[in-house]
Amino acid sequence: MSQNKVQAYAQTQKSSRSPREIEAMAFTKAALTMEDAKKNLEDYDGYASALKFNQLLWTIIQADIVDKANKLPDALKANILSLSIFVDKQTIKALADTKVGYLDSLININRNLAEGLMVKPAG
Repeated sequence: MSQNKVQAYAQTQKSSRSPREIEAMAFTKAALTMEDAKKNLEDYDGYASALKFNQLLWTIIQADIVDKANKLPDALKANILSLSIFVDKQTIKALADTKVGYLDSLININRNLAEGLMVKPAG
């Protein structure tokens, strides 16, 4: 994981947007990047780059979930970790075989999470 990417993510965290909005934007960007890669599956470097960006995002999410300071309920943390394991496995499959279906499932996960994060929490 590139130190510059981690620093860029940390800098983004300091912006005026809420953490939920920032996470939604990151999931949306990853989904859009994979959508672009889907348009030209012959460009393996672009394809792999999109998947690696998504993998970096999920690695950051995984690190945050296991951090003791994370105050999410344990059941939600377990669900997110389970989903992240699926994303890891799907990414490995996608890197080995450029089937659109692998990208579609990753794109759908990211889009659904982004939409959910944009919903204002009750209370």
